[in-house]
Amino acid sequence: MTEHLLVRMSQGDQAAVEECMTRYGNLVWALTRRFMGRGMDGEDAVQEIFIELWKSASRFDPAKGTEAQFIATIARRRLIDRLRRKSRRPPPQPLGELADNLPGARDDTVELHDEAVRAQSAVARLRPEQQQVLRLSIERGLTHEEIAAEISMPLGTVKTHVRRGLIKLRQLLSGDRRPDDESPGA
Repeated sequence: MTEHLLVRMSQGDQAAVEECMTRYGNLVWALTRRFMGRGMDGEDAVQEIFIELWKSASRFDPAKGTEAQFIATIARRRLIDRLRRKSRRPPPQPLGELADNLPGARDDTVELHDEAVRAQSAVARLRPEQQQVLRLSIERGLTHEEIAAEISMPLGTVKTHVRRGLIKLRQLLSGDRRPDDESPGA
């Protein structure tokens, strides 16, 4: 009789790991589908089971049962543990539903809307170049380098427009009015 795969795995034989996955993969997948159904969670579970087999291979005793029985036992235990962990977690809720159930959530929405209107109004008071670079940065998430390439403007000029635009926005939104607010370089 050939030496058992699990014994070879416990001795660090890489080929035995691959053989074990090939020989017992269908068994592990069948158990996983029976416990969890199909889907991405099943793939994670199968991977977790084979990792556990690799760690537990040294506990296999051919006198107590077959490799298939040992593997099925490890797989069932991992799957049961996984289902227990999953059942302890509350099901995920979309953030919108959670926010609607919080006290004062409606007031926060109104307040956020008011702040957004104030911010839009402040942006509209910036110089056109500052508006353009800030919109590309904020709305499209472009880096300074990407903005410079997009609008054919030197990188240093883009950085200056961003910096001055943010300073001006901060002043406008905080109500801080300095004499240089209306200057063309602001």
